[in-house]
This record gives sequence, structure tokens and C-alpha cells, in this order.
Amino acid sequence: MPKKTLTKRRPPRRLRVGDVLVVKKSRLRTAISGTVVGNFMEWFDFGVYGYLAVTLTTVFTGDLPGGLGLLITLLGFAISFLVRPLGGLVLGPLGDRIGRQRVLFFTMAMMATATALIGVLPTSAQIGLWAIIPLYLLKMIQGFSTGGEYAGATTYVSEFSPDRSRGYWSSFLDVGSYIGFAAGASVVGLTTWIVESLSGPTGMVDYGWRIPFLVAVPLGVVAIWFRLKIPETPAYEAEQASGLTEENPDDPMARHGILGILRHHWREVLIGIALVSATNTAGYALTSYMPTYLETEVGVSNLMAAIATVPVLIVMSACLPLIGRLSDRIGRRPVYGIAVVSTIVLMVPAFTVMQIGREWAVMIALGMVAIPVAFYVAISASALPALFPTASRFGAMAIAYNVAVSLFGGTTPLFSQALIEWTGNIYMPAFYIMFFAALGGVALLSMKETAKRPLIGSFPTVETPQEAREIVEGQDENPLIDTSTMPIPVVIAAD
Repeated sequence: MPKKTLTKRRPPRRLRVGDVLVVKKSRLRTAISGTVVGNFMEWFDFGVYGYLAVTLTTVFTGDLPGGLGLLITLLGFAISFLVRPLGGLVLGPLGDRIGRQRVLFFTMAMMATATALIGVLPTSAQIGLWAIIPLYLLKMIQGFSTGGEYAGATTYVSEFSPDRSRGYWSSFLDVGSYIGFAAGASVVGLTTWIVESLSGPTGMVDYGWRIPFLVAVPLGVVAIWFRLKIPETPAYEAEQASGLTEENPDDPMARHGILGILRHHWREVLIGIALVSATNTAGYALTSYMPTYLETEVGVSNLMAAIATVPVLIVMSACLPLIGRLSDRIGRRPVYGIAVVSTIVLMVPAFTVMQIGREWAVMIALGMVAIPVAFYVAISASALPALFPTASRFGAMAIAYNVAVSLFGGTTPLFSQALIEWTGNIYMPAFYIMFFAALGGVALLSMKETAKRPLIGSFPTVETPQEAREIVEGQDENPLIDTSTMPIPVVIAAD
């Protein structure tokens, strides 16, 4: 009688009700508010530095010719972004290993401290051109911390958000960003008005420039307190509890370091780089570069630029949750498509209207630039982290986001101004932005739709137990549910 052989089979992975992550709205609000404060602080500094760029040129570069001094000041902004990949390479994989919340607390504390210290630096009148060195060093510290901040914050809010409404909830992260920038611009505008009223036109150069940076002290204390309150994400905790997080060099779903991420997810990293570049060349042109452009090329005062910009940013921020909810309905890819097309169509007309130089014209022009920016940034925190599996999401986001922002986003003010100086063409910033929008459109062709789906490597996330039961009951017919990517242990059975 022949021997009976045993064959091993892998039964299909079955999703149970207990696997589905149920996140209450109260806990979700706490998590998102604690994350938003970090982006608020980051962009508060951008707003302050951007709107004080011309003043800081006098403060830190002394008697250098205006064009050269301004470029050196803008280089300080660019340097902080050139350091970001290093922060991302260190903090991203660390966030995958020890948790999102711990790394986000560290980045918040470092960022707030560096911003406040800028307000007590010596000036070129005191120590000559050496004054630029400590400024650059603090901007590098900021860059290192923000290398983990946005990648971690987007990972955090996307993992906390329910699948059906991830676009809506995640959009609040960038609401914090642009409200923070508007707050920075407002503080600069208010400080300028008060100081110049009390001390004359030289008051801001003499001492007033320090005040907006020192405002970061109380803001930082509040932000750090919020960060202490946020919990770890349910997706990260579930993945850790599964016991499936051990590093396996051949498993794309496992936790990987930098080389492993590039080996398994290089296509997604390139897609992320292209979309982040398109988003941030437009975004930083609207925010960090526009004050300089309006002052130097249009002849608008610092105060007038702030008055025109702040309302535009506030209205744009209010629209982000609406666009996020739209992406939950029609998908992330169509919303990105709207952003790409509107960039190419509106950018040159916007810069043309800007040249009129009247406040109403400047506000209309900034509104035209803000339209594509709103469609880009509203879905960044929901679309980009969804490209990568949970085990390596923080690290992969840190690579894709920080490489793009460092090379093309944060350098937008420097490159835009340099292109104008080189060509004499005041429309070069518009062409620069349109070029990266076209690259983003090409990348979009290869991007998979992620709306309404669970994150790769995570269980479905819902708001109510009833939704959890419905998902489990309909998992076989639901095209959005793929249990093969979820951290469900597979039992090897014998026949």
C-alpha cells in the first residue's frame, strides 16, 4: 500500500470583526489636533522667515550688495531643506521601529527650540558677516527636525483616519500648515506696524525682527504639551502586536531600512518625489517666496504683502477639508489631476495680474496661485502615505518627501530669484512651477488609486462597530478589501 503523503496548504486569510480597527471620533480629534500643532509651528517659522527675508538681509549680511545679500539670506532657507533628507533618513526608520508618537514629540521640541533661538542671535552690526553662521546652524537644526516632522505627521494622521473619510480628516494637517504660515505673516505684519510706529522705519532692523521668532516660545510650549497627549496609531500598534514586523529582506511588506525601501518600493518613491515636487514648488512660491517677489519685483511693501496674503491663505485653508472630502468621493488621482491642469493654466496669468501692483490685483493673483496649491495639499497627507506599507511607511515617506522638498520645494525661493537675476524675466517662477506640475502629471499616470481602501499593511479602519461587522460580512465581494496585505498570521495546515 503506497505511503500517504502530506501536503501543506495555505488557507485564505480571513478578516474577523476583532481585526477591524474602530477609531472613535473623540480619539481621532485628539490625535489630529496634537499632530496639527507641529505643522503649525513649522509653517509659522516659514511665514516669519519669508516675510522678514528682506529685513534679515540687512540684519545678517551687513553692507553686501542688495542682490547678493538677499540670495545669502534665501540660502539660509534653502539650507534648512538640504538637511531635511538627513533628518528623514534618521528619524523615518526610527519612527517605524519605536513608534510615530515618540519621534513626533522629539521633532516638535527640536523645532520650537531652534525657532526661538534665532530671535536672540547676534547681528552683522555686532560680529560682522560671521552672524550668518549661527543663523545657518539653527536653520539646519530646524531642517533636521522637519525631516521627520511632515513624514511622521502624514503617516500618523493617515493611519488614524477611517478609510472612508481619510481624505477629509488628513486634510486638517495642512490646514494647520497654512494657518501657521498666515499666523507667522500676521505676527510680522503686526510687529512691523507697532515697532515702526514707536521707533521709526529702522525699528525692525534695530530690534523688531527678533519679536516674531521669540513668539515661538509660548507657542512651542503649547505645541509640546499637545504632542505629549497624542496616542500611538492603532495601525502601528496592530502591526506590532501581529508579530509580523521582523525584518525580512525579501518581503516587501516587512519593515525595511533605507536600502530595503528603495529595493522594494522605488516606483512608489519616485511617484511620491514627483508629486511632492509639484506640490511644494507651487506651495512655497505662494508662501515663502511671494513676500520677496512682491517686494523686489512688484514694488509692494512688506506690510501690504502680508495684508494681501493672509486672507488668501485663510480662505484656502478653509477649503482644504472640502477638497479632502471630495477626494474621498471621486478619488485622489482626479483631484491631483485638477491640481496639475490648473497649475499649467493659471500660473502665467496670475503673475501677469500681479504686475499691476495694486492690492486688489495682488490678492486676485495670489488667489489664482492658491487654487492649484489647495488641490495639491488637501490630499497630500492621505494620498502619499498610502503608497507604502505600514511596516516601512514612515521611512519611505521620509525619503520621498524630503528628497523632493530639499531639492525642489524648499529651494524654490532661491532658484526663482536666481532665475530672475540670470534671465531678467520676471515670469521665470511661473515657468519653474509649471515644469514640475508637468512632471507630477506624468507620475500620476502610474499612481494607483487609494481612496476608500485600507492602507497597505493595515487592517481596515472604521468609525463604528457596525461598519466593522459590515466589512467582515462582505469581505469576499468587496473589491476594496485585500486581506493578503493585512497583518493576519497564516496558519500552515496539513492535508
